[in-house]
Amino acid sequence: MTPLLLDTHVFLWSISEPKRLSSKARNAITKLENQLYVSPVTAYELSFKHRQGKLPAGAAIVTSFARQVAHLYAAELPISAPHTLAAGQLDWPHRDPFDRILAAQAMVEGLTLVTADEDLQAFAPVTTLW
Repeated sequence: MTPLLLDTHVFLWSISEPKRLSSKARNAITKLENQLYVSPVTAYELSFKHRQGKLPAGAAIVTSFARQVAHLYAAELPISAPHTLAAGQLDWPHRDPFDRILAAQAMVEGLTLVTADEDLQAFAPVTTLW
């Protein structure tokens, strides 16, 4: 069993465009023995981008977020003080707060972050899969 944390775009693609996932990511996400996690920061990022007009079709996903998480047989991974403290202390020039929280959650919890984001893949302290 591999515990996996889904990056926001991976969550989105998993529910709406699974063909955009790499075959390795798709196989890992659909393997029932792997435990999937989705961060509340993903809900925030999707909602924020929808409100900004960057995710026009996002209304349905935002309003059904919990149902979509359940559809993937995933669990919500709450954000805790150790996650936020680690995110603030990361020695990483990447400034995206969503990515910093996801990276910290993966590190603190010992999760593999499923992401196509090359900046996250290149950040050595985080184990990634794509």
